[in-house]
Amino acid sequence: MIMEWKPEQEGLRQILTLLKESQSPNTATQRAVQQKLEELNKYPDFNNYLIFVLTKLVSEEEPTRSLSGLILKNNVKARYNSFLPEVAEFIKRECLSAVGDPSPLIRATVGIIITTIASKGELTSWPELLPALCSMLDSQDYNVCEGAFGALQKICEDTAELLDSDALNRPLNVLIPKFLQFFRHSSPKIRCHAIACVNYFIMGRTQALMLHIDAFIENLFHLAADEDPDVRKNVCHALVLLLEVRLDRLIPHLPSIIEYMLMRTQDSEEGVALEACEFWLSLAEQNVCREVLGPRLPALLPVLVRGMRYSEMDVILLRGDRDDDADDAEPDRESDIRPRFHKPRSHTIKHNTGAGDSNMSGGGESDDEDEGGDDDGSLSDWNLRKCSAAALDVLANVFGADLLHVLFPILKETLFHDDWVIKESGILALGAVADGCMGGMVPQLPDLVPYLVCCLGERKALVRAITCWTLSRYSHWIVSQSHDLYLRPVMAELLKRVLDNNKRVQEAACSAFATLEEEACTELVPYLGHILQTLVCAFSRYQHKNLLILYDAIGTLADSVGHHLNKQEYINLLMPPLITKWNVLKDEDKDLFPLLECLSSVATALQSGFLPYCEPVFKRCVSLIEQTLNQNIANTQSPEQFEAPDKDFMIVALDLLSGLAEGLDGHINHLVLNSNLMQLLYQCMQDPMPEVRQSSFALLGDLTKACFQHVLPYIPEFLPILGMNLNPELISVCNNATWAIGEISIKLGPDTSKYIPLVLNHLVEIINRPSTPKTLLENTAITIGRLGYVCPHDVAPVLHQFVRQWCTSLRNIRDNDEKDSAFRGICQMIQVNPGGVVPDFMFFCDAVASWSHPKDDLKEMFTKILQGFKAQVGDDNWRRFADQFPVQLSARLSAMCGI
Repeated sequence: MIMEWKPEQEGLRQILTLLKESQSPNTATQRAVQQKLEELNKYPDFNNYLIFVLTKLVSEEEPTRSLSGLILKNNVKARYNSFLPEVAEFIKRECLSAVGDPSPLIRATVGIIITTIASKGELTSWPELLPALCSMLDSQDYNVCEGAFGALQKICEDTAELLDSDALNRPLNVLIPKFLQFFRHSSPKIRCHAIACVNYFIMGRTQALMLHIDAFIENLFHLAADEDPDVRKNVCHALVLLLEVRLDRLIPHLPSIIEYMLMRTQDSEEGVALEACEFWLSLAEQNVCREVLGPRLPALLPVLVRGMRYSEMDVILLRGDRDDDADDAEPDRESDIRPRFHKPRSHTIKHNTGAGDSNMSGGGESDDEDEGGDDDGSLSDWNLRKCSAAALDVLANVFGADLLHVLFPILKETLFHDDWVIKESGILALGAVADGCMGGMVPQLPDLVPYLVCCLGERKALVRAITCWTLSRYSHWIVSQSHDLYLRPVMAELLKRVLDNNKRVQEAACSAFATLEEEACTELVPYLGHILQTLVCAFSRYQHKNLLILYDAIGTLADSVGHHLNKQEYINLLMPPLITKWNVLKDEDKDLFPLLECLSSVATALQSGFLPYCEPVFKRCVSLIEQTLNQNIANTQSPEQFEAPDKDFMIVALDLLSGLAEGLDGHINHLVLNSNLMQLLYQCMQDPMPEVRQSSFALLGDLTKACFQHVLPYIPEFLPILGMNLNPELISVCNNATWAIGEISIKLGPDTSKYIPLVLNHLVEIINRPSTPKTLLENTAITIGRLGYVCPHDVAPVLHQFVRQWCTSLRNIRDNDEKDSAFRGICQMIQVNPGGVVPDFMFFCDAVASWSHPKDDLKEMFTKILQGFKAQVGDDNWRRFADQFPVQLSARLSAMCGI
């Protein structure tokens, strides 16, 4: 029956007409074609026609035949399981017969259909597929061999795990040795397929490959100097993967691999150079890096710095060759604007370390931006320039100052070069090593920083842009020096660049200024007027993409200077443009995210200064939450009718309300009173999405502090939800829930007692987990202390289970109200259950000594406990105990408590 299938001429004519029409540029025609295709899918043998056109209709043009195959592929993907068995069999047979079609395009299309059928779980029910392809590899006909390899490569890519499973009797045991035979094939295309196929199995440490690992490595070395760039690229990729997975096998060959990769990183084909450059990133993560790479740094660093140059093509795409590069009047393309991700609020605690103790890297958390900050829509995201800069950055972290004696001569040559492209690469290199080599750079910075400030005035926009980034990498040092010599000139020039005529420079300057703000904090207060005038001026000049970065710079400024922003003249400058934007944006516009984030920081900083603006902002946030919740309900009930909402709108609105509650404090009372916010919050706290719950708990804690009377009626519903979210697997959710429980207990007082069974065991478990992150540990300790403060008799019986961890968690945090209430709690629990602290009394003494200026009555509580303990054990035992104290600890305790 199946053998007999032949197309009817009329059916064939219809389908060919359709295929021709579908290549028309006219959208209306295309829509009509789509509709016809849908209708034809009702005929069971429609797919037979499609495969027939692809594999047999040689009279037609290749693009038409290939298109027929691609429509078939989409049908297989969408509805293969409902194909009639004889249709599925016909397609499979036709595919296998056409694997070796003379046309590369048709071969590739057949390969795609085979893989799509295989990925439908059909490898198990198409047992003849792999053996058939495997035997075709041995064909003397190049087309058959290449076609089979193309199909196998796609299968290896899509179903690597399945190929190594018992379900298929581990075909890899046959395939891998087979692939290795073809590493020395005369055709570069086939050599390429063979390496690519094996490469898919390296990361999984596939047993079949590990058995042949030495043969694999030997064959790779044989191909090292292959004349085909794609083969070289695959060889480099294999070596990078092997470095991560089987370093032990590469160790004996590492010196020669390093030489090889040095050569390939300079390959004339950028694709090969980029693949080779990844090797240095991987090598930096291995313990052997210092030892094996140290001697070759003088050869490697010049190569990396050369790799950082913009290529001629880049310069054309970035219009970097034009001197007149005022482009801020050209509208942004939507495609240039990357999606932004909001980071929900997390409650953290200030530490005792002063500004001087933080790591010298400057920039701390924000080092994940692109090397060189050049995220050009017109350039691929990852290229040789970025990879070379990233490699220099990680190597600087491995070698530290030892790298510099090799790098300085290169920098001298590049930084002062007449060719701006070379100079630009030197400035990028200087920024790339800032993190790892800061200590060694410090002596050079008094000369380098003024030099960079001069470069901010360069004629070429790309030089101005990279200089902004590099300066920002040294902002920690700049802020710690004399303001007149460094901070003021750097700031003045950066602010000029914020108003540059070139959009790329605006973007780089704005980002760099935000980094400087984070480092400088209140040091910026004297310059606030000038800073705000500049940022507000940028509002009227910036296009869409840079506006989003400007919001970030304003939000960061507010976070950095806090209440110093609350001056009428500053408010009059800053608020009108922000509110204008706020009024123009529609509720469904994603640009609301960065604006809401910015306003959240501004509201927290301005405190009462934000009062005139708070009502419309509050109402809109509540309405955004309500709309999102309603859309979500509609989508859950009838998904085909209503789309799922973007919950980021709700998350950002919750966070802005937190900012209002924190900034306005009691003034938010009447706004909450006249809204349904508490009912909405109750829904948000139960949302399946962790980020929504995280922001809900932050808001709950802030509302508890600002207007507890509105939270109180909901406590019986809220606390069980908080208890259920004390799951340390979701760190930020758990962290905010813990903090909110502590804030509620302080307000609720002894009435907290009935809720303690819901939360206490979870908290004790979290504080004793070995892997709990620091912030969560501190918040947990503070909340346990607060529960003990309001209900000492409920918590004291388990004191021995947590007191040691509690003391070590809180010894590093600054004196503040949270720490105060927590320590009062621990003192009350010790009075109720003194035996609970005895084995860990040394830790308690150490925690007490971490206070700089405890309030008098708290100091009295400490003294009473220490004196009581001393009286209990007797003078001799006390002396023996106190002799174990470090000198500093004894001195602090005797000064504080007279012990």
